[in-house]
Amino acid sequence: MTPARNYRYYDLVMAAFVTVLICSNLIGPAKIAQVDFPLVGALTFGAGVLFFPISYVFGDILTEVYGYARARKVIWAGFAGLGFASFMSSVVVALPPAPFWQHQGAYEIAFGSTGRIVAASMTAYFCGEFVNSFVLAKMKLLTAGRWLWTRTIGSTVAGEAVDSVLFYPLAFYGSGIIPDDKLPLVMVAQFFFKVGVEVVFTPLTYKVVAVLKRAEHEDYYDRHTDFNPFKLK
Repeated sequence: MTPARNYRYYDLVMAAFVTVLICSNLIGPAKIAQVDFPLVGALTFGAGVLFFPISYVFGDILTEVYGYARARKVIWAGFAGLGFASFMSSVVVALPPAPFWQHQGAYEIAFGSTGRIVAASMTAYFCGEFVNSFVLAKMKLLTAGRWLWTRTIGSTVAGEAVDSVLFYPLAFYGSGIIPDDKLPLVMVAQFFFKVGVEVVFTPLTYKVVAVLKRAEHEDYYDRHTDFNPFKLK
């Protein structure tokens, strides 16, 4: 059983994780961006992909420093926050607008995600984050705590793969929003983009992990952890 301890920064990391997660679903999905990159050319993507790699960085930090059990609580907190934000968005969008308020259409575009996309997002998040945390915790044991980059990147590859494979078919297959024959290309492009961001953030992850381990006097190894995602103890 994980010993009860009070940490200085655990709650702050949890708050940051949940904030990034909710922003990724409220701010990002409504905008499709296109950026020209040298050698690659124009790349079109949903702005929400900017947030998800950051949430995986926080997930890596939580599991690496505090262990899977405490990361599990944060994942559930994020799931609850995402569910509440999605529900309240649908309520606010459904409220009848005042006769003099002329922005209902724009508001629906920005905050009116369909129930199918919300359900797909929450399913993909739940499964992807737990896979990410589980893989990192197991890899930490296998590497005896060495080579942090192997488990931050390796766990992200596993988690993002699960996230992408679940989200895009569940959200868009047969919808006409994205042609079905283009879904695999979109999934692969988003996957490599997200993993690429994780790789770029690796030096920052190293620094944050080192600072937290020193400050918290903690470097948790999940040797006797119950990895059931539905337990909160």
